[in-house]
Amino acid sequence: MRAIPYKLIVSALLLIIIAGFFAFRWWQGPLLPSYRISSMPLVQTVIATGRVVAVSNTDIGSEISGVVLERRVAEGEQVAAGDLLLVLSSDDVAAQVRQAEAELAELISSTRPQAAVDLANAEVALAQADRNVERRRELAAISAISDEEMEQAIQSQAQARNNLENARLRANALSSGGVEEDLLRARIAALQAQLNKAQVRSKVSGTILTRNVEIGDLVQPGQSLFTIALDGKTEIRVPLDERNLSRLALQQPAVAIADAYPDKPFPVRISFIAPSIDPQRGTVEVRLSVDPVPDFLRQDMTVSVNIETDQRAKALVIPNDALANVKEDSAEVLLLRDGQVQRQRVRLGLRGLSASEVLSGLSAGDEILVDATVSLADGKRVRTALQAAPFAAPDADADADADADADADKITTVSDKSQAAETVN
Repeated sequence: MRAIPYKLIVSALLLIIIAGFFAFRWWQGPLLPSYRISSMPLVQTVIATGRVVAVSNTDIGSEISGVVLERRVAEGEQVAAGDLLLVLSSDDVAAQVRQAEAELAELISSTRPQAAVDLANAEVALAQADRNVERRRELAAISAISDEEMEQAIQSQAQARNNLENARLRANALSSGGVEEDLLRARIAALQAQLNKAQVRSKVSGTILTRNVEIGDLVQPGQSLFTIALDGKTEIRVPLDERNLSRLALQQPAVAIADAYPDKPFPVRISFIAPSIDPQRGTVEVRLSVDPVPDFLRQDMTVSVNIETDQRAKALVIPNDALANVKEDSAEVLLLRDGQVQRQRVRLGLRGLSASEVLSGLSAGDEILVDATVSLADGKRVRTALQAAPFAAPDADADADADADADADKITTVSDKSQAAETVN
């Protein structure tokens, strides 16, 4: 009997081993990526972009027309009530003030003394007329003068009495504190007030936002020359997607970060939620109060706001790409049991756009496929390549402590409408 060659035996054994290996691999199923479910602290936030606004602004204008001679302030400067902002030309009003002051000086130094002299002369003239009438009456009694001469004496007496009264009235009007002086002083005060309007001053304390005038410009009453943000409360106004409305509440804490100062976050709180929705954009306006106000904050500065809407001290967190057939608070995952695929229905809690909380259907340590939409029958065997979830999760059996929350990475996703987003820590 012919012996079987040694090399043929070895080759046959190798083929059998290779065939067995591939058969085993086929039995094990395809290699697919998977996640390991674990528990971790979870904080849900809504992220959006807004702008810094002062609670109220005021426009500063001029009450008179004039050409700008001086400009004392620029944008961004702090001003107090009464600070000088602009100086306008006012030569005509200044000339009127000087004329009125000269008239007052003339009244005091010349017109008033002259009125006193006129009054004294009128008193003397009346006394003389009285004496003349008395003499004429004596002469008329002895028929030494005619009736016509007596009548002329009486008329001269009446005229002298009228002149005295006029002189007295004029002296009273020109006296210190009299009508003429009061009128002149009131005229001077009115002209001085008009002259003061040539100096445009701030009526409020705040920050200059805009300056709409330059030296040499002609300004008119009613024209806005400066816009000032009043000192006081500062807010951040944010348009949020209306889908986030149910998660918002007054006084919810948040953290704001100015784009210009990303390393200087500051605390804010929700102070107002608009009662209506913008139908064009599908957003609701939310205002967040800033207190204290950082020194670097400026009007209309772009700010990102993270509003904390809910949190869990410890929760099972699953990436959303591992979910399929999501309906309201439930979804399906592909769970692995002893190397076999099993479709599992889970109930969801906190929902983010990148990750969600699992309330039931899974346990810590369970392994699920990354792609929940892959076409696999229940019971199908698969091989898995474990991948790290897009967040750092502490061990499922570890105690929840402060370090766990501090070390957790963020999952940030931005929505498509209002630049709002949700973050799971």
